[in-house]
Amino acid sequence: MAALQNDTFLRALNREATPYTPVWMMRQAGRYLPEYRESRKTAGSFLDLCKNPHFATEVTLQPLDRYPLLDASILFSDILTLPDAMGLGLYFEEGEGPKFERTLREEAEIKALHVPDMAKLQYVFDAVTQIRKTINGRVPLIGFSGSPWTLATYMVEGKGGTDFLNTKKMAYARPDLLHHILETNTQTVIQYLNAQIAAGAQAVMIFDSWGGALSHNAYIEFSLNYMQKIVAGLTKNAEGKQVPSIVFTKGGALWLEAQANIGADALGLDWTVDIGQARKRVGNQAALQGNLDPAILLSTPEAIEKEVASILASYGHGHGHVFNLGHGITQWTPPENAAAMLEAVRKHSQQYHQ
Repeated sequence: MAALQNDTFLRALNREATPYTPVWMMRQAGRYLPEYRESRKTAGSFLDLCKNPHFATEVTLQPLDRYPLLDASILFSDILTLPDAMGLGLYFEEGEGPKFERTLREEAEIKALHVPDMAKLQYVFDAVTQIRKTINGRVPLIGFSGSPWTLATYMVEGKGGTDFLNTKKMAYARPDLLHHILETNTQTVIQYLNAQIAAGAQAVMIFDSWGGALSHNAYIEFSLNYMQKIVAGLTKNAEGKQVPSIVFTKGGALWLEAQANIGADALGLDWTVDIGQARKRVGNQAALQGNLDPAILLSTPEAIEKEVASILASYGHGHGHVFNLGHGITQWTPPENAAAMLEAVRKHSQQYHQ
């Protein structure tokens, strides 16, 4: 693998000195880019795009080629590759998002759930290696997975974005069954992320998209405790370098202090929390990543610059901040507005690193 030319992102995760605040965008390779839409059309479907390492490499690099101010790339894949490998039958309906042919509702089906053979996910690891080689050291590559709880919600409900009543009913009525799903997911995620690291990922991120739907006690029991197990089980060094980990719970600002105790190198923040307050609460336990509301990118370059400057000022002087959105970029974002955000971060952040 080529030597890394820009390690600003990795240094920020390790709370080391950087000349500016590094930046990348969740879902930076996606539907808002016309070149991505062309690739998807050629591939045939979203899953075909994910499962073909050449297409995954192509779309991973598209934002890097368009936006030279990006400081990291992220593997183009989907969190639901894992339940798919477990035999639940992932498919996508146009305009409706991901769904599963089979759900986990019956005790016998749940107890039969087991960690899949990682060979079923070889296309992901092949993509990681091919992306690393093609990037040729420009910026680091982030690998990722969904959290055990978030994966479980899809596996039980059969789709995303619901009120999670079936999953919550199981949590309260048959916690033993939900814990079996979560433990299986946890061991799967550990193997999956470590295989990504072995294939070339230089940092890893756990997306807990639906953790914020839980009550306080339920979040600790059914989400955070399992993410802590994953962090403990991750490969910490590869290629002679530290491999940092990021944990992100959307809607998770209530639990920042508890998140800071699980051993992750950085915590992702959504836009509902002031990043300066979050920094005070977390202290020196972890770096912070975030936290621009993605909807702002639908406005004007002037409004974007103002909000970027506000977030950077709130974080203040010092290191340990990776600028990002508070969730994934929306498909309706004008690409030039994403560029305006990146330029504003570089313009306004340098004063805080002197």
